[in-house]
Amino acid sequence: MYCGGQGVYVYYLSKYLARLGHDVELIQGPPYTWETPWCREHHLPNFNLFATQKFFYKNVPKGEFFRLFSPYHFYEYVLTRVGFFPEMLTFSMRAYAELARLWRQKPFDVVHDNQTLGFGIVLVQKTFPAPVLTTIHHPLSEDQRADFQQLRGFEHRLRRAAYYPLLMHRLVVPRLEKVVTVSHSAARSVAQAYGIPLPEVSVVYNGVDTELFQPDPGRPKQKNQLIFVGNTEDRKKGIRYLLEAMLYLPKEVRLLVVDGGAPRQIVMGELQRCFNLGDRVRATGKIATGQLVRAYQESEISVSPSLYEGFGFPAAEAMACGLPAVATDGGALPEVVGKNGETALLVPKQDARALARAINLLLQNRELRARLAEKGRQRVVSMFSWESAAKNMTSLYQELIAAKNSRRKFLFA
Repeated sequence: MYCGGQGVYVYYLSKYLARLGHDVELIQGPPYTWETPWCREHHLPNFNLFATQKFFYKNVPKGEFFRLFSPYHFYEYVLTRVGFFPEMLTFSMRAYAELARLWRQKPFDVVHDNQTLGFGIVLVQKTFPAPVLTTIHHPLSEDQRADFQQLRGFEHRLRRAAYYPLLMHRLVVPRLEKVVTVSHSAARSVAQAYGIPLPEVSVVYNGVDTELFQPDPGRPKQKNQLIFVGNTEDRKKGIRYLLEAMLYLPKEVRLLVVDGGAPRQIVMGELQRCFNLGDRVRATGKIATGQLVRAYQESEISVSPSLYEGFGFPAAEAMACGLPAVATDGGALPEVVGKNGETALLVPKQDARALARAINLLLQNRELRARLAEKGRQRVVSMFSWESAAKNMTSLYQELIAAKNSRRKFLFA
């Protein structure tokens, strides 16, 4: 719902596609990405009703109450009252209507869907002559699995089962024209979750802005400071295991949590009370990108304790900033951070003691920290470029356009 990584993806991919000379238009719903002056933006607002289930009227602007009874808003209102999350479906339908409006002004060569996975995308494929490519960062079944592993009680699990529109995804994804994902690990997960042959899932790695995320030798380090970046409301990010690991680390070790996710950190609050770490943990909430870069540069170690990642932007960003990284073997993290002991330290997921041992090893070994920091940045710079991502994506677009044109020629021959 508050999908930071997907926002980063849209922002940078559109930017580098525009740099290659492509004409890009962006249809998006809230939370909106940063401003993208290189492309035309089309905002499709909603009232964010799921986030305010008890006091929904707080999200309805003054004078717009009766808009709540328009079809999509009312549908969202009814379903969010009983714990469902309908925004993926309603956004896909709004996007379909907006695309139909734009198509009357000019046709598009390609439609690129960023994990909407709603029935509206199937309508787009059937209505418009342009090929449709869909990026799936990871299957939402991975999120549900992480929730079930950490939630206790039937009622809590039932609510999370209702939240995820997995049935719609299982119906939509096998009907998609072209699926691309961001790592080979994610490709295997997508193929398994939706019954797609693995060779039919293309992989285009994400990039990292290594001009922005870079070391600053002149910036002093905060001694014994670890940094975690991610949405703590997303249980698959593994913040629970990192906070537990803090119990096995020396008292002087501090953790900085940069949480750009949901406005209310309910999960984080519960965990802090559970582990009683006091002032050893500091959470910033959402911060500007420049502040995030400084937070990386001032920390000594980056920790990515995820149960699953389709890619893992924070790990790659931290390594680009010259931080030695500790990461789990969850999903694509080994693919991103590299081999254990060469460019990062890898530990088993859901193992707080293993996290603590790896962190302690780095804290006690300055030479190892320096070596991993240097090799880690070299890996990110050489492997994860947004320019390469945009070029590889363009190649896929061109293949789809050529294939669609050849089918048309065959049909009219």
